[in-house]
Amino acid sequence: MAEPKNTSNQRLTQIKDFLTMNKTATTLPWDPDCTKFPSRKELPSIPGAPEEAAWCWGENDYLGRLNLLTPSRVAAAGKEIRTGEIIPVNLPLTTPEAPAFGREPFRHEIKILAENIAYDDIYHLNTQSGAQWDGFRHFAHIPSGSFYNNTKGEDIVGPHPNHKCSIHHWAEHGIAGRGVLLDYRGYAYKKGINYDPYEYYPISFEQLYLCGKDQGIDIRPQAQGGDIRIGDLLFIRSGWVEQYNLKSSEERNALALRPHALGKDDGQRYAGVSQEQRVLDWLHDCYFAAVAGDAPAFEAWPSHEDYHLHEYILALWGMPLGEMLDLERLAAK
Repeated sequence: MAEPKNTSNQRLTQIKDFLTMNKTATTLPWDPDCTKFPSRKELPSIPGAPEEAAWCWGENDYLGRLNLLTPSRVAAAGKEIRTGEIIPVNLPLTTPEAPAFGREPFRHEIKILAENIAYDDIYHLNTQSGAQWDGFRHFAHIPSGSFYNNTKGEDIVGPHPNHKCSIHHWAEHGIAGRGVLLDYRGYAYKKGINYDPYEYYPISFEQLYLCGKDQGIDIRPQAQGGDIRIGDLLFIRSGWVEQYNLKSSEERNALALRPHALGKDDGQRYAGVSQEQRVLDWLHDCYFAAVAGDAPAFEAWPSHEDYHLHEYILALWGMPLGEMLDLERLAAK
């Protein structure tokens, strides 16, 4: 009887791993300590999951790509620290003054417990209004209505809500690793590329590749001969925070209050990463633990395709997504 093809392939992979001292993720759930993972085109089919879902870390997993932040990878990242400088990338809670997409502004109250002796602070905050991490409950895969690892809307609100994909799972794990900054805004200035971060402007893979090359970084994954390591944290500066700081309060508030509606005609428009197949392959195959940027949506907004990067990054792959981070001081270094 002929040997099953998948068994034969697994044995071949085992032989290759032995010869190359690698450990390939071939069985579910994946071992985070593996040194090789499937490309986007090689993802296994998971029963009950949408096509291209990488729900591969276990049935009850809500960490997603944060699983890649293993002790060995974090320790290796720590060995690359040179100066020990600390550069916060969060914006003040009061920034932006007028949040985009119709979100509520931050409000701060001081509660007097005992005059001149003790005070409390009370915050009223929509966590999506300023510098943020998009949790896995934030954006679903629209065609299937599924959030990461088959979490549904009824798990979030309704008569029987639960903690599936709650961001507290991240907090209990923590996020620490090697960061990679692509300063596309700085590269654009250098090359005479003009665009308005407050308007739709898609930053293509080719542009990011050339930006990385200009910085001395090959942004391809190590598996393809590049410099990106499994578990790296990606940061992309597109210039939105810079422009926010340069505008008057009246101008930036007016831009934030542009009408919002889903679709290409959305009045909310921002520069960001392009929705294109090469970008999807790159973001997936690098096995970033998380991705983030200074733009309000990370991806170019509104999407001019029939999908959003949010659907892939959050719902299909389980990759934390940061937005409106202040990368100005970091880029200046």
